Amino acid sequence: MVSLDKAIIASYDREGKHFELYVDPDATYQYLDGGKRDLKNILVVDEVYENAKKAERAKNSDIQKAFGTTELMEILEITLKKGSVQLTTEQRKKKVVDKRKKIIDMICREAIDVRTGAPIPPLRIENAMEEVKFHVDPFTDPKEQMDELLKKLRPIIPIKFEKIKMAVKIPPEYSHRSYGTLKSYGIKKEQWLKDGCLIVVVELPAGMQGEFLDRINKLTAGQAETRKVE
Repeated sequence: MVSLDKAIIASYDREGKHFELYVDPDATYQYLDGGKRDLKNILVVDEVYENAKKAERAKNSDIQKAFGTTELMEILEITLKKGSVQLTTEQRKKKVVDKRKKIIDMICREAIDVRTGAPIPPLRIENAMEEVKFHVDPFTDPKEQMDELLKKLRPIIPIKFEKIKMAVKIPPEYSHRSYGTLKSYGIKKEQWLKDGCLIVVVELPAGMQGEFLDRINKLTAGQAETRKVE
């Protein structure tokens, strides 16, 4: 755990009161980013403050009213989920970069260009984000931000979210090893033939078609048969 001089402040406002906690910057970042599931080693000082830098402790009655508890770990969890955290400049930049990449990846995987029917290259989306001056929030869910971004992108990129169905026939020697991958994309129908071949119909976002075909070809040494189902 870090020393107090390297700790950052997590804050939460409720019932007209302001509350602050001293937390470990690295452990907090990992927790907020989903890499850390528990609250161990996040809290640096076992106190709830009105003003942490002035060491002004919050009243127990105010804490109970705002959080519904005086148990520190519950207060910490609520603060991290519903409050705000003063991440270091480096952490904030990294979190913005990570969120930006996730948003772009989601669009590339799930959307197509209406005019060409092809996936949209990441660089094109990134350039369009710069054009519309879209600012990524390091704490807001990527899906929510993607929906907001799409409203701004559609006037300059004809984006469409579409699902397609692909019929796939896997030779016997590759059928069992390929099944898990096929299932991860979403199997709608499947049939095992007497000779051991596997036939499936998979439904997936149109933007993932290229990725899907590449993976199936690698798994089957190019011997899988695929076709788009209307």
